[in-house]
Amino acid sequence: TPRAAAGARLTGDEQRLLQRRIDDRQAEEAAVAAELAAPELADLTPEDLETADSETAGTAGAEAALAAAVARLNAASAAHAEARTRCEQLDRLSARVLADTRELAPLREEYDRVARLAALTAGTSAQNEHRMRLESYVLAARLEQVAAAASARLAYMSAGRYTLVHSDARASGRGRSGLGLHVIDAWTGNERDTATLSGGESFFASLALALGLADVVCEEAGGLRLDTLFIDEGFGSLDDQTLDEVLDVLDSLRERDRSVGIVSHVADLRRRIPAQLEVVKTRSGSAVRHRVPKTG
Repeated sequence: TPRAAAGARLTGDEQRLLQRRIDDRQAEEAAVAAELAAPELADLTPEDLETADSETAGTAGAEAALAAAVARLNAASAAHAEARTRCEQLDRLSARVLADTRELAPLREEYDRVARLAALTAGTSAQNEHRMRLESYVLAARLEQVAAAASARLAYMSAGRYTLVHSDARASGRGRSGLGLHVIDAWTGNERDTATLSGGESFFASLALALGLADVVCEEAGGLRLDTLFIDEGFGSLDDQTLDEVLDVLDSLRERDRSVGIVSHVADLRRRIPAQLEVVKTRSGSAVRHRVPKTG
């Protein structure tokens, strides 16, 4: 590895020291060789040869040590070259990573901005205090208009007791906020959730909202009238007094040239509504017939 190669690499001083020892040994060998070549050594005795062999053995040991040192030097040089190559590769990779990082920086900033905006519009951001979605925020403005228009209707239906207001209060738990409706009770002065209304009161509130929505749509359409209104069921939950009040409201709408259609099975409505379409079931299927209630 580069770390192991760096650890085995000899320093410049160590390399110079080994080279100096090599040079000294070579000079010593040259001097010995020159002395052995002298003519006066030709008549050496056996004892002299033994002494010479002993010196030769010392020279061989030095040569072996030199060879080992040269081998280590060569290995260290090879490791150093390999480490240098890897360092050059790492430098190129580092430059590439730096360039890629600089190129990605504006993209990351754009992503963070879009992600924050997406979380804000989805109602999941901590900056969105009401946890209100973007579509809920847009609809809340329209709901305020509908609630204001419906309040006038509901106040008339409830003899001035109830009015509707839009609420953007934060919902509990994981519920979404922004499209809440509260009712203000003029008798108690309290504002409460529409879920606390009774069956007849809830019917009044629903009818008032439907009429308020029609008023807002007409206004948005440049005064175009919605002349027909259909109400499907809900009358069975009303008592006689509440039913009379509802029919009075519907009669007032008819007096303004609006057609009001009621889908119901309540018997009292049959006596109060002059024009009726009755669905009759037979073996061969269902049929619709026009029925006029009897009078007198």
